Amino acid sequence: MTAHRAGGLSVTLCRDFREFGALAGEWDALHRRCATPTPFQSHAWLHSWWISYGQEGRLRVLLVRRAGRLIGAAPLMLVHRPMPLLVPMGGAVSDFFDILLDQEEAGYAVGALGRGLDRAARHTVVDLREVRPDASAQLLFGRWPGARSRLTDSTCMELPAEPLDDRVARLTGSRGQRLRSKLRKVDALGIEVHRIPQDGVPAAIGTLLRLHERQWEGRTVNPEHLRARFSDHLIRSVGRMVGDGTAAMAEFRLNGEVVASNLSLQSGRLTGGYLYGADPALREKKVDVSTMLLREVAQQASDGGRAVLSLLRGAESYKNHWGPVPVVNQRLLLARPGLEPLLRLRESQVAVRERAVETVKARFPGARDWHERLSGLPMIGR
Repeated sequence: MTAHRAGGLSVTLCRDFREFGALAGEWDALHRRCATPTPFQSHAWLHSWWISYGQEGRLRVLLVRRAGRLIGAAPLMLVHRPMPLLVPMGGAVSDFFDILLDQEEAGYAVGALGRGLDRAARHTVVDLREVRPDASAQLLFGRWPGARSRLTDSTCMELPAEPLDDRVARLTGSRGQRLRSKLRKVDALGIEVHRIPQDGVPAAIGTLLRLHERQWEGRTVNPEHLRARFSDHLIRSVGRMVGDGTAAMAEFRLNGEVVASNLSLQSGRLTGGYLYGADPALREKKVDVSTMLLREVAQQASDGGRAVLSLLRGAESYKNHWGPVPVVNQRLLLARPGLEPLLRLRESQVAVRERAVETVKARFPGARDWHERLSGLPMIGR
């Protein structure tokens, strides 16, 4: 670690993964005190992700402390392609990025993080993907004294966090009738929901991923979801997160057999459905799987006192049945004043790649794997 002190604050750059691992307790406490945390900035998620995906020597985690108390953190890493960049930890399997700020000391913490980031990014551009409009990282962007650029990123669909039956009851006309009919069909089949305790997570992740693979059989599946490193990451992270209330797993059983499984992540104001798997036989029984899963995740969000139920990245048509609000993530580029030409080069690289993605989507509507390869994002609509 390297440390700098100013005005009673210490700014530290952590490059050692073992030291990052030792931060779990104080990191989790800061995560709880932050006004805008997402599950993808929890220590459990990031620590596990680095074990599966991180590269030695690339860790760059900025830490701000006052009198030894952690009041700010920015989980970043260094990459060299296509140019030297500081980017978020969590990679393509994480839907949101944010920094962590102690709500009561956010102004001091973000100022110190900005000074630390200025030193850490001496020779690089900072490229922050998937930043929510209300994220704490927006404060960092607003106070950045150097070159900066705000671009659009993925679209997310969001609903108020309330029981789905309450929402359906307010829908009128044919749409409301169809959705009520779908819920009645699930109930009539006798499908039972079982929430998974912490010690049941490893087996439940295995079941989830097997069902996920079966669900996509014969179609283009996100290949990352079938890899051992992804499974290992979920087992490690979700086990801890179920224990501290930032994740929930549910299995849907018919006649004692698991026919669907769902993983949701939650923290702060937000609950999001992250990954699911379903037996293709449910389609033959005319079960609307997305409706069945959404009812459970909506209930989790309501029970947990969350304000937002996020359908996470992607604006697929099936999500529109519920009348969600689109929320566009942002991509924030930052650089020192002397590196503005490098930032503009990065800006142009992003534009070229986005045009390539749109071209592929227009010519090959079913080529979801090409979208993943070109955009650097996971397949939308998991």
